[in-house]
Amino acid sequence: MTEQPNLLPVAVIGAGPVGLAAAANLVERGISVVIFEAGEKVGSAIRQWGHIRLFSQWEHNIDPASRRLLEATGWTEPRLTSLPYGSELVERYLEPLAEVPAIKAALRTSTRVTAVSRIGMDKTHSRGRDERPFLIRVEGPAGTVTDHHFRAVIDTSGTWAQPNPLGQAGLPAAGETEAIAAGLISRPLPDVTGVDRTTFAGKHVLVIGAGHSAANTLLSLGQLAKNEAGTRISWAVRGADASRLYGGGDLDGLPARGQLGTRLRTLVEDGHIELHTSFTTTSFTIGDGLAVTGSTPNGDVTLNVDLLIPATGFRPDLDILREIRLELDPIVEAPRELGPLIDPEFHSCGTVPAHGAAVLAHPDKDFFIAGMKSYGRAPTFLLATGYEQVRSIVAALAGDKDAANQVHLVLPETGVCSTDLGGSCDTPAEASTMEDEPAGSCCGTPEPVLIGIPTGLAHGRFAVIPQLSQNP
Repeated sequence: MTEQPNLLPVAVIGAGPVGLAAAANLVERGISVVIFEAGEKVGSAIRQWGHIRLFSQWEHNIDPASRRLLEATGWTEPRLTSLPYGSELVERYLEPLAEVPAIKAALRTSTRVTAVSRIGMDKTHSRGRDERPFLIRVEGPAGTVTDHHFRAVIDTSGTWAQPNPLGQAGLPAAGETEAIAAGLISRPLPDVTGVDRTTFAGKHVLVIGAGHSAANTLLSLGQLAKNEAGTRISWAVRGADASRLYGGGDLDGLPARGQLGTRLRTLVEDGHIELHTSFTTTSFTIGDGLAVTGSTPNGDVTLNVDLLIPATGFRPDLDILREIRLELDPIVEAPRELGPLIDPEFHSCGTVPAHGAAVLAHPDKDFFIAGMKSYGRAPTFLLATGYEQVRSIVAALAGDKDAANQVHLVLPETGVCSTDLGGSCDTPAEASTMEDEPAGSCCGTPEPVLIGIPTGLAHGRFAVIPQLSQNP
């Protein structure tokens, strides 16, 4: 080997909020970094839902290391008590951060990572593995494929590009691929009342899913239906109890999220949305429109619609990591020690403790998955959680074990929360007119608490569920 791994840069995959936060922490510690972003600009996934608003205030969406880099440039922070739109998160925070000279020099946009491995060995080879630099293969803007070498890798590529299928058992329904290709199934979170308005106006639109993404989309469709004659809305969910779909209402710790469920309930009860419960999608048939067939307790039911909007969540893309030795929780596909703490059947975002490098480590030394992708299929991720993840990871890479192990997170204490209206907690909230919210981050009440956790975590799944009546 001619390269000394410790002299190589660290690779960050993805230039969203957590990826740029990782880069900012690396810059602060004087560690060379290269950031690979598949999109043409930073925050490419957020730009696709920039028309709607987050539940959490600005104060919980700005990484401390990134703030320090920005302040040195004369950047003016947003009003910390307001709730940003996705577009504002990009324009007022990520874009200025990407222009900080040290970040700009490290950023490679329109560059897609296609594989991560170790130089000279696949995952089956062990001898001397930890001393081998990582090899990252990328496809650049012109389609050119090149290999790059790194001392460590932090994968913050998110899950946006991997929507869950609409069929049962985690699989696509028959005809689903063809319906997507025909344009009859849209992307998640379309801008129904904005740039995508003409696509949905006057159409019969079906939304499938029971998360916050579904709620946002249904409310936007309700607004569209008021102004566009002939617009009809159907909603299909697998659950049998519709009351669980509306969240905490007035008792919710986040007013914007509570308002979301309350308004949705009103649209359903007033007959503006036709709700189909206990509906498990089994097939799609393309005709004049789209025939969506699902099994129900009373037999198969077919809904004939013009368009379908999916809102069934996301999952991580693990294909690029096939040659990396991963240790994943078998249920949610998160790092093994993290999985039991974020299982959405037992936890909301407010009950997940702070965690860092020790929890996120994999058998391949100095490889980490952070941000939304670290939560695998669990939908309860917080930006603030991701910022603490990468702070700890970078400290570990710098050899600062004390800083890496002392993980902490200041979040509002959990209020009314469950995963019934799941979806990423930092996935956007309804685009309301509310400017100030007496709330902090997802699943929160105004009073902050310090959440800390030792470096070793128990492996057993356990329930710490707040008073029930809870997410792109």
